[in-house]
Amino acid sequence: MPAVGRIAVGATVIAAVAVLAGGPAARADFVPGGNGTGSETQAEGGRQGQKLTSTAGAVVFDRDKNGSGGSVGPVTSAASNWTPPACYYAPKYTPEQLEKYLTPIWEAGSTGYEWDAERREKFEGGGSYKDFNKDKAGEGYFWDSYVTEGREGDPGALDCTKDIFWVDTGDAPPPDIPQAITPEMLAQLAYAEIRVPGTRVELAPEGTMKVNLPTWAWLDAARFKPVSVTASVPLLQVEATTTAEPLSLRIEPGTPDAATYPASGVCELNGDRIGEPYVKGGSDETPPCGVRYLRSSGDGSYPLRATVTWKISWTGTGVDGAQPLPDGEFGAGQDVIVQEIQSVNR
Repeated sequence: MPAVGRIAVGATVIAAVAVLAGGPAARADFVPGGNGTGSETQAEGGRQGQKLTSTAGAVVFDRDKNGSGGSVGPVTSAASNWTPPACYYAPKYTPEQLEKYLTPIWEAGSTGYEWDAERREKFEGGGSYKDFNKDKAGEGYFWDSYVTEGREGDPGALDCTKDIFWVDTGDAPPPDIPQAITPEMLAQLAYAEIRVPGTRVELAPEGTMKVNLPTWAWLDAARFKPVSVTASVPLLQVEATTTAEPLSLRIEPGTPDAATYPASGVCELNGDRIGEPYVKGGSDETPPCGVRYLRSSGDGSYPLRATVTWKISWTGTGVDGAQPLPDGEFGAGQDVIVQEIQSVNR
């Protein structure tokens, strides 16, 4: 079967796994070193105490320090041309498991005589490997491609077209395979698993806003703390932890008839918080973070949007210190009503 065809099969299997993974544990097929059919991939999830973990393919995700709650969501890379990898190569089969996977395919004849003959020669007859490398059992694994969960329809999912190959334990994969899993790639995969708190900001004075009166905006520091996800390949003893830290808040008033504080609309992190809580009696003061509407919203409201930028970095096997990844963003909208200040004539 052509490599593209194998990837398409893998994508179908992973999509089915995603449907099944809604319960406390879901498993399909195999990860080397575990129990399974050895056909394509495995997804498994569960909560051990308060530790949330899941397995997708050969990669294990630990989300114990991730954001939680009903309003959390994934960050979007601020670099429009950057996304985590859609496919990668990692250990998939022991010699016996590869034999169990390929033999039924050959016997069915579904991939054609010529293709099957070439594969038999390569893996069984001694072209590249003799008898599926059984004489090296326990000394390495056959590597194959995986499609990142949720990326099955991406064009990049078809980039991993190399045939199954063997890597001895402790050796690096062949240099002509750029998608072979590395700690940095694990960090990028963990990036896609980051979940951060919702960005509904506190606004004050409370209630309906008034034209030309400053409104203070701030974020609850207790909710906006660093979060992280660790991705690892236990068989290779490599891992990476990706961490997101709040960096700034961008306020978009939802109308050009408004002024922001500061003028850029971007409120930087100050210590452990963004903005400052409103103090009673401070309605005439200039807030360090906020908005002033110049026109009423009439019978409707303005769609104020607040977006938090998160500084994202990673640490992991074989690197010294935190390594940068593109900043991430997560925002949310909230409707605000602005009224004219009523004057009383006596």
